[in-house]
Amino acid sequence: MTTATAALIAGPVLTAQASTPLPNTFSEQTRAAGLTAAQAAELRQRVDAVLASDPQARQISANKLAIAGGDLVLRAPGRSETRDLAAPDAALACADGHLCIRDGLGDTYDYYYCGYYDFGGVGDGTFNNNQSWGTRARFYNQNGSERWSNVAKDSGTASWTPVYHIRPC
Repeated sequence: MTTATAALIAGPVLTAQASTPLPNTFSEQTRAAGLTAAQAAELRQRVDAVLASDPQARQISANKLAIAGGDLVLRAPGRSETRDLAAPDAALACADGHLCIRDGLGDTYDYYYCGYYDFGGVGDGTFNNNQSWGTRARFYNQNGSERWSNVAKDSGTASWTPVYHIRPC
C-alpha cells in the first residue's frame, strides 16, 4: 500500500517535470503565438461574434470554439495557416468520419455530428468529406433549399458565401 501511495504522489511530479507547460489562458495563448495586442483584440472580436450568433457555441481555446455539430478554428490575424493556439505545433487534419471545411478567411470547420446546422463560412475555400463511404453531405441556401451535395469520400473547392446551412450526414 505504501508503494502504491508513493507512486501516486510521485507520478504527477515526474510528469510535470517531463512536459512543457502550455499556456493556460486565452490571453497567454495569443501572447505565446506572437500576436500583437491589436491582433489579439481582432481575434477576440471574431470569437465574440461567433459566441453572440450561436447560443450553443463555447470557447475552448483562444481561437477554437465548440459549435453545433463540431468545432470551428478561427485563423489568427497575421497568420497564413490555421492552427489551434492551444496546440500550435499540431497541424489541423480532417479525421475519418468528419466533414471539414476551410472557408475564404482560412477558418476551419470540423463537423462530426449529424444534424442540420447554420453555417457562417464565407468566400471560396475547400472541403474534405472524409465521412463513411457513401455518406452524403448537403449544403443549403438561405431559404433552406438544397444548393448542392457531395458523397463521401471526396474533396474539392466551393464558394461558401451562398451556403447558409449544412447537413453533414
